[in-house]
Amino acid sequence: MSTDPETTETAAETAEPADSAAPTASAEPATSAEAEDTEGPGKAENAGNPSSELSEAEAELEAQRQERERIERRKAAKQGPVESGAKLSGTAADLLAAVRAVESGAKPVAGAFSEPPPAPRRAAPEPVRQPQRPVAPVATPTAAPVPPEEAVTAVRSVLAEGGAPAALAQGAAAALGAGAEGLLREDPWQLLRVPGVRPEQADGFARALLGGEADPGDERRGRAVTGWLLEQAALAGHTALELPALLTALGRYAVPDPDAAVRESLAEGEALVFQDALDTPGGTGTGAAESRAVRADDGGGEDGAEEEGQERPVRVLVGLERYALAEESLADGLGRLVNSVPKQDGTTEGWERAAEAAGRSAAELIRAVAGHGLVLHTGGEAARQETAALLRAASGLGLRAWGATHGAGGRERLAAQVAGDAPAGTAGSGSGSGSGEGSASGVDVAGEVPPGAVTVADLLSGGPGGPGRDTEGAFALDLLLVLDAPQLDVETAALLVESMPDGARLVLSGDPGVLWSAGPGRVFADLLAAKICPQVASRTPDPGPLGELVSGIGIGELNQVAAPGKEVVIVPVRDAGEAVHRTVQLVADSVPRAIGVPPEETVVVTPGHGGAVGTRVLNTALKERLNPGPGRFGGFDPGDRVVYTPGPGRAVPGRVLGADAEGLRLECAGLPVVVPRERVEQVVRHGWALTAHQAVGERWPAVVAVLPGDAVPALSRPWVYTAFGRAERHLSVVHGVEQALPRAVAEVGAKPRTTRLGVLLGSGTER
Repeated sequence: MSTDPETTETAAETAEPADSAAPTASAEPATSAEAEDTEGPGKAENAGNPSSELSEAEAELEAQRQERERIERRKAAKQGPVESGAKLSGTAADLLAAVRAVESGAKPVAGAFSEPPPAPRRAAPEPVRQPQRPVAPVATPTAAPVPPEEAVTAVRSVLAEGGAPAALAQGAAAALGAGAEGLLREDPWQLLRVPGVRPEQADGFARALLGGEADPGDERRGRAVTGWLLEQAALAGHTALELPALLTALGRYAVPDPDAAVRESLAEGEALVFQDALDTPGGTGTGAAESRAVRADDGGGEDGAEEEGQERPVRVLVGLERYALAEESLADGLGRLVNSVPKQDGTTEGWERAAEAAGRSAAELIRAVAGHGLVLHTGGEAARQETAALLRAASGLGLRAWGATHGAGGRERLAAQVAGDAPAGTAGSGSGSGSGEGSASGVDVAGEVPPGAVTVADLLSGGPGGPGRDTEGAFALDLLLVLDAPQLDVETAALLVESMPDGARLVLSGDPGVLWSAGPGRVFADLLAAKICPQVASRTPDPGPLGELVSGIGIGELNQVAAPGKEVVIVPVRDAGEAVHRTVQLVADSVPRAIGVPPEETVVVTPGHGGAVGTRVLNTALKERLNPGPGRFGGFDPGDRVVYTPGPGRAVPGRVLGADAEGLRLECAGLPVVVPRERVEQVVRHGWALTAHQAVGERWPAVVAVLPGDAVPALSRPWVYTAFGRAERHLSVVHGVEQALPRAVAEVGAKPRTTRLGVLLGSGTER
């Protein structure tokens, strides 16, 4: 590493001592404010004018809604009740009995404990896949419909009576739907369903409307806080919460009877309770009998509850239905792939010849894919060459082979690697100046149909450049390679797996060291732990000093590496003001002069949006230096670098072209995008500085990683690995945390997430 004055201008003195407390993972769900100001996705509000043309976000939401409906019908088609998992006692037994009776229609809840469970429901016939529906082009997204103005006005009146900001009116009307005004008057705590509202704020609103009737023990408050905690848990990556953790959190928010609050939520269908056996034997099945939702059609007998007279340990979880359905559907779909026999596309000899021609690094992957419906592949950036070789080999054997990536930059890198035009580590379109969809459709390989490259979002929504779907709604392909697999949340993964046609092969490839998905779940990590299918670990190391540095971080070691070409430079800083100054200096002057990388190909990565050195402060300073202007288009000027968030968990780098009556005009990955003015504030940010979650899946020639003193609690090995790994040629580290950095790399792993997928897959892995 280097602190050469040529790059740092003037070397700073030793930084002040860093906080001695190493950051630790907390089991408490993140609040919406924390999700905004630390690592996490930006949230796109559904606002704007109605349009006859579907927007990209609408198309994705509609596709997910239809898929969830199909999943529910699929679940209803299963024969017989779900097998009982284990015996419960105490509060867990009460919850089990209550939900069985109440979901059957018996009222009130208090009388449900003594009545027998109802008979199982009749199974519905197996549904067929729905034909693919038309989807609007991604190049011209429009705003999502907004609630009627009269509804917003009525809600605004109620908010004013309760002393709540009028700015919440549109969000409340959208979240609560028709009759939002009456619902808020009847149950003021429903305000918690509006993004950004916290329990103490909803309490103040309720006191203003209800007066002395607004009691902390009100069952309406208990249900609302329970739902809010589960939503916050999802923002933090959990698909469910263990019952004791949920009860503790409810007590922390002054719910006097947490048990009753959970029972009421279950009775109203606002949450589901599950019991998961912790000693599930491994296997290749889905393990559905070992992890189950407690439902009204569950006979609840003693079968399977004991083995040889001994009770089996279980954990009781409470979660939202949407994530429960997604995880169960995902487990079923993965089990189908694992147990299916792939279509015999190409001869055994043909696959073997392709493996031998690909070389040792890719041969093992090709051989595994030849005989299995599901394969996992792990490795760093250089390992992407192996996946490109797989796509070329499959295409040469006549398969319809497609690769899907998290972002547009990854898609273009994959297309170039398949073409053989660019090695791993060359510049992609991370800066927003890519060549567009046309270059992403693949290249001709020995006269065969070329492999295709597409983003996961476009693949699911039927966007341009994808494989499309067959008449049954399945992807029209024979092999799907999903790169950046750690970024798959449970809902996205379930949609992908459910859309795989029978006999097709699925390969999930990614670097297990990077940050997990912005949405709930840890799909790739759970699959690796389950060991239900072949796993191929790449032996191809990432090259150069940057590769050596990042590889060391991956195993918990922050090593000093030789960097003769100034590939890695450390810039010590003493305070936040100096950190901002040095960052701007590096991007605008030092890196272009010493390294030869212009500012438009350099990105700044920092731990969060807020704080003295967050993305907001850094982007303000960088704009003033690199593209000064009055911000006449909602704070933006032509030439501004931005990040566009068309949906939760998606961040697309781009550049402002201008604005007109239709809205703010951007160029994102070579495509024109129009953002209606009503949505600009929610879905567009300046993009010179990003969080690591926004940057994951992309690469830039130069990266400036900023570690201010107040960033210590946010540092972890995955964060450092992700941030440092975005650099292709040069990495500057603005360093103000002293020994907290090596301590985080050595001691602070990924923040735990509570999921059910591992048990559903039969891994028995305890998290």
